[in-house]
Amino acid sequence: MRAGTVILGGGEPIVVQSMCATPTREIDATVAQAEALRAAGAGLVRVAVDGPQDVRALAEIRSQTKANLVVDLQESYRLASEVAPHVDKLRYNPGHLHHHEKDKSIAEKVAFLAAVARDHDCAIRIGVNCGSVDPALKARFPGDDVQAMVESAIAHAHLLDDLGFARYVVSLKDSHPRNVIEGNRRFAESRPDVALHLGVTEAGMPPEGVIKTRVAFEQLISRGIGDTIRVSLTLPNPRKPEEVTVGHEILADIAAGRFRSVPVFDDDTLNIISCPSCSRVENERFVELAEAVKEMTAYAQRHAVTIAVMGCRVNGPGETDDADLGLWCGPTHVNLKRAAAPIGAFTYDEILGRLKLELDALIEARSPAPALASS
Repeated sequence: MRAGTVILGGGEPIVVQSMCATPTREIDATVAQAEALRAAGAGLVRVAVDGPQDVRALAEIRSQTKANLVVDLQESYRLASEVAPHVDKLRYNPGHLHHHEKDKSIAEKVAFLAAVARDHDCAIRIGVNCGSVDPALKARFPGDDVQAMVESAIAHAHLLDDLGFARYVVSLKDSHPRNVIEGNRRFAESRPDVALHLGVTEAGMPPEGVIKTRVAFEQLISRGIGDTIRVSLTLPNPRKPEEVTVGHEILADIAAGRFRSVPVFDDDTLNIISCPSCSRVENERFVELAEAVKEMTAYAQRHAVTIAVMGCRVNGPGETDDADLGLWCGPTHVNLKRAAAPIGAFTYDEILGRLKLELDALIEARSPAPALASS
């Protein structure tokens, strides 16, 4: 399956990709980052488009970079017709299609995307995330979010098949490598003919984020599953090419049979997940906050608590629901949640103190009651 100048699947070498973290409307910065990612070895470079300003910028970005560009439509799928002339691949999230134009069926919306892609020589990625699966599908598979994700991917693959559109790749992502492994394994068993894009979304900061990603990639690629990869790390903008470098290093190790000891992620320990910085981040202090959360919570390492730190309003509200404590960042405040229940919005200076209070309360609530002394 062709996307720009690269071929995905069909026995071709696995393609490493990454995503610009700069605001797309900032043309010079985005061009510079796209070129830096391409120079590091990214076969595909993704950019986000949220509105008209980004669309206008994308045309100029296209003229200044040789990178194969992928546009991330997220909840703006109607913008596909405006951005398709300037990119090589369209990425949409099935879980977001049901939010808008509810008078139209999902099949109609997918048909629109396929027609736009066909008219402009674009490939498509069906990008399924565990944190944003259609609620109706989740209701069909209570307690098995992985299967809900797999069913979403299978259904959308069938929609494109029925339209005669074959230039597509599928991704099934989650923040836990175990779910990434299981979801991709199940999908590959059902549809071995479809190219797969692998990634652990919100893997977090190095080195933990690299370890989580390596675990998933080693176990999947060694089974012949995976045609393109993304290493999603929480990094400041100047270091984004490290995602590409790490991706190539992992692929080289797998090809050479250099499998490092694969750690088993113990669900009885602290787990911090954070999304990769991207152009939707509304305050660059997000990366600093993620690092500060990791440092501040080190004392709780032996407690089975998951803390999610998300950088924007798109992924933040939904993809923190499964965490014990979730933070998602806005321009001036950080929203704090306990599972799916909002606690409040706090300034960047206040949030660490409030997070510690909530973490301590959660640990205390889960601690076993002291045994009564016998008389």
